[in-house]
Amino acid sequence: MGQNIKLGVFLMGSGHHIASWRHPHVQADASEDFRHYQEIAKIAEKGKLDMLFLSDGLSFNGLSHPAELVRFEPLTLLAALSVVTTHIGLAATATTTYNEPFHIARKFASLDHLSHGRTAWNVVTSYYQTEASNFNQQSHLSHGLRYDRAQEFVEVVKGLWDSWEEDALVRDKVSGVYFNPDKLHTLNHQGRYFSVKGPLNASRSPQGRPIIIQAGSSEEGMNLAAQTADVIFTAQQTLEEAQAFYKKVKEKVVEYGRSPDDVKIMPGLSPFVGHTEQEARGKYQKLQELIVPEVGLDLLSEYLGGFDLSGYPLDQPLPENIPETNGNQSRRELLINLAKREKLTIRELYLHVAGSRGHRIIFGDPEGIADQLEEWVVNKGADGFNLMLPSFPTSLADFVELVVPVLQRRGLFRTEYEGKTLRENLGLSEPEAQYDKRQIRV
Repeated sequence: MGQNIKLGVFLMGSGHHIASWRHPHVQADASEDFRHYQEIAKIAEKGKLDMLFLSDGLSFNGLSHPAELVRFEPLTLLAALSVVTTHIGLAATATTTYNEPFHIARKFASLDHLSHGRTAWNVVTSYYQTEASNFNQQSHLSHGLRYDRAQEFVEVVKGLWDSWEEDALVRDKVSGVYFNPDKLHTLNHQGRYFSVKGPLNASRSPQGRPIIIQAGSSEEGMNLAAQTADVIFTAQQTLEEAQAFYKKVKEKVVEYGRSPDDVKIMPGLSPFVGHTEQEARGKYQKLQELIVPEVGLDLLSEYLGGFDLSGYPLDQPLPENIPETNGNQSRRELLINLAKREKLTIRELYLHVAGSRGHRIIFGDPEGIADQLEEWVVNKGADGFNLMLPSFPTSLADFVELVVPVLQRRGLFRTEYEGKTLRENLGLSEPEAQYDKRQIRV
């Protein structure tokens, strides 16, 4: 059918379900065991999946998802995984709010060279408002300001990645010429938020430039993504919502002078796979029974912007007076709309959130799961999916062994990797280097 579904694996310790660590077949301390992640990487690469993705946060709530309490710094872990993998992409979150552009440009360029062109940067502006207190700040920057600042941050990083032309490093032993100075460019950026001279002390990326991912679904987030992103992560519950988001973002991409094919939209998806749908739902129910009520309720409160639900009856609907948040605005809106549409009580909503943190959950046998993925891609609700597997490594192994062969038989998914770099495998063209006309040659 000509469709090539893109599939990423969202790594999350023992699994995305908040109670996965309590399951008898799951390693409770998985989030700090490299061998665990190595096993996941091997399974995902065997299945020819596109990328491994690591989220990050610089603070946490005491009742947060267990995988977020203690975890590896993403780039450190991905550097280690780059040695034990050969094709799968390596994507990590790094915030623009509590970093500097030069640091981010250098770290991701380094990882891209270590992995021979398989790196992606997930641009975030920090969801957790408490991160501010860990970085000499009294309060979190406002939502609009964070995105305004992030836009300049990304442009600086991209400019630094263009410091060296592809053939700048001559390394001619006979003549003694190591590099061509005419092909080294100094950025000399002076902007509203950043002053960065450059150049970067890392040569041009093996894939031209590391892949840029953006996950914001607010208006500011969509604008930033349409201008800068190669891949967009999002949370959508229904095909109609997904189609509306897909259409809006692709139109914005065109408005910014880009092709719609320059951006791949990959909603989060939590699939429960069984040999029958009944078996799949049984797996879900077993995990649901392991949820500690206080933890589920606290997780829901966190995603509603820190709104305290402890004083409300659990078997009644959400209160109407949930205020706006300076954190993740799109997720708050998604959950409120979900509760209204499905007529969920607070208890039912936190049980749902505990399974996938607001992302879509699906159940089925291999053919049924494949049907649901195909429906969204064929009907322009997605270009692929960021898989949020309930428990690792079992859920991933089930997906690779049972669902991937069905997608391959239907001609919807690759049987071999298309290239060596993440950009090639995602079907994205290499960006042309942009050099500022005002820059000074070194």
